[in-house]
Amino acid sequence: MTRIISIVGVIVVVAAVIALAMSVYTVNERQSALVVQFGEPVAVINANGDEEGLHFKVPVVANVIHFDRRNIDFNMEAEEIQAADQERLVVDAFLRYRIVDPLRFYRTVRNESGARARLRSIMDDSLRGVIASIPSSDVISGQRSGLMDQVQRAVEVQVDTQDLGIEVIDVRILRADLPPQIAERVFERMRSEREQEAARIRAEGAQVAVEIQANADRQSTIIRAEGRATAERIRGEGDAERNAIYAEAYGRDPEFFAFYRTMRAYEVSLRSGTPIVVPPDSDFFEYFRSESGRD
Repeated sequence: MTRIISIVGVIVVVAAVIALAMSVYTVNERQSALVVQFGEPVAVINANGDEEGLHFKVPVVANVIHFDRRNIDFNMEAEEIQAADQERLVVDAFLRYRIVDPLRFYRTVRNESGARARLRSIMDDSLRGVIASIPSSDVISGQRSGLMDQVQRAVEVQVDTQDLGIEVIDVRILRADLPPQIAERVFERMRSEREQEAARIRAEGAQVAVEIQANADRQSTIIRAEGRATAERIRGEGDAERNAIYAEAYGRDPEFFAFYRTMRAYEVSLRSGTPIVVPPDSDFFEYFRSESGRD
C-alpha cells in the first residue's frame, strides 16, 4: 500500500511539473506573443515592448504564437513589367515591414508566410501600376528615388486599406533594366533620339550665334561711324581754332608771324643730310641774305 502511494505521489509530482512547464512561457524584448485558446486569440503580450519576461497560460488548451517585433525583409523575385512606352523592364525590388498589431496580423494573414503571399500581391500590383505610368527611359536613366517613393506610397495605401497589422518601413528597387534581347535596340533608339536633340540644340545655338554676331557687327559699324564723325568734327574744330589763332597772331605782328613760319619751315626741311637745290635768290632763304630778311 505504501509503495502504491509512493508511485501515485511520483506521478502527481511529474504531472504537476509537466503542467507547470506547459503553463509557463517567455517573451523577449525582440518578440510579441499572441495567446490562442481553442483557435481564438485571448491575449496579446509585449505588443508595445513593455511586457517581456516570464508569463503564464492555461496548459494544453492554450497555445502561444510568437511574432518578431524587428524589421522584416521581404525580397521580391525579379519580374518583367511593362512601362508606359510599352517597353518591358526586368524589375527586382524588396520591402521592409514591421508587425505593429499582432492580433490583426494573425486574423488577416495568420503568419509570416501568409504575410509574404499578401505582400507579394500588393508589391506586384503597386510596381505595375507605378511603372505603367512612366516611360522606360525615366526608370533606366536613374530617376529611382521618385519612383520608389511612388511605389512605397501605393504599397502603404493598400496595406492600410487591407488592415494587415503591419507598418511599411521601406520599399527599394534594386534593379530595373531592359531584358537582354531588347536592350540593344532600345539603347540604339535612345541614342538616336539624343543625337537628334543634340543636333536641334546645336542648330538653335548656331542661329543665336549668327544673330549675336550680326548684331555685334552692326553695333561695331555704328560705333566706328559715330567715332569717325566725332573725330572729324573735333579735327575741324581744332583746325578752325588753329586758323583763328594764326590769324590773330598774323594780325598782331605780320613780320614776326612770317619769320616764325619760315623758321618752322627750316626746321622741317633742313634735316641732316637733306640736299636742297634752289636758286640763291629764292624767297625761301630770304632771312639768310640779311638780318631783317630783306634785300
